[in-house]
Amino acid sequence: MDRVEKRNQVIAACIAQQEHIAAVAKQEMDSAQQQSNDYGANVDRYDSYRTKMMRSRDMYAKQYSNALAGIRYLEDLQKQPPHDAVEHGACVVTDKQKFLLSIGAGKFMVTSTGCVAGAPRPAEVWFAISAQTPIYLALKGKKVGDSIVFNGQEQTVKEIF
Repeated sequence: MDRVEKRNQVIAACIAQQEHIAAVAKQEMDSAQQQSNDYGANVDRYDSYRTKMMRSRDMYAKQYSNALAGIRYLEDLQKQPPHDAVEHGACVVTDKQKFLLSIGAGKFMVTSTGCVAGAPRPAEVWFAISAQTPIYLALKGKKVGDSIVFNGQEQTVKEIF
């Protein structure tokens, strides 16, 4: 698998996670709205149950909006070529962890295509991190073979794409 395919596979897995988050947030947002509607007519200006449902709906609407914005951003990243140095949009493999330097989406799984000795390859753990994280700042500008010390542990950059 070449660098472009690897990069697209990692970004696609992160997009899939964000799509799942968006779907759950949309479902919960719609559920909160429906519960508020089913509650009946607004009889009291200080109706705490309806206020709670509307706050819940607004919270899920914000999560839904953020997930959609993340998806759009990641789709734009797929159009970029692979990177040779650690910079925003790069996929970075160290001897300890694997990072997608993009949005702060946290941990996600990337399933590899192909087989190892007739069995499917296990999913790889990746972390989508934003530019504000300390590990991103420590890695920024590094190239393959460079090392950093983060939280008392040395990590060496093995691959960038």
